[in-house]
Amino acid sequence: MHGTQKILGGIILVAVALALVLIPQASSQSAGATQTGNAEPVPAYHKELPEGPLPETLAPSLFDNVTVRNAYSVAAITKKILYQQPCYCHCDAHEGHGSLLDCFVSNHTAGCGVCMKEVFYTYEQKHNGKTPAQIREGIEQGEWKKVDLKKYETPLSVK
Repeated sequence: MHGTQKILGGIILVAVALALVLIPQASSQSAGATQTGNAEPVPAYHKELPEGPLPETLAPSLFDNVTVRNAYSVAAITKKILYQQPCYCHCDAHEGHGSLLDCFVSNHTAGCGVCMKEVFYTYEQKHNGKTPAQIREGIEQGEWKKVDLKKYETPLSVK
């Protein structure tokens, strides 16, 4: 009986060791889409535009801060692109947002530098002729982090 307990104990020990080795790998592989070269999951976005109209963004005039006002002005003219972009403040997880556009349908962006950098990145890339998919790829690569918000501290003439 003592020999059986040793064999059973050895089997349990091997099973636990295998579980410890295999579980972390399985979890990281099933975590969903990830950025290229980064293990961070890509936040929610839409690949295609919806059948119906998009929601309206908040009016820029509601905000006193010029940078925030500029962000909402830019969002109003880039809604179709923003709908197709993820937001790396991860508001999809903590506020239920489905894309970067949702950040501008509420006052969320007024207190979020990530959203502001991403909308200005989108605006700049749109003017450089990039498609929504190309802009999304840049956002996923973290290129939005290079946006200098100081450039947007004076009122924009948005077109």
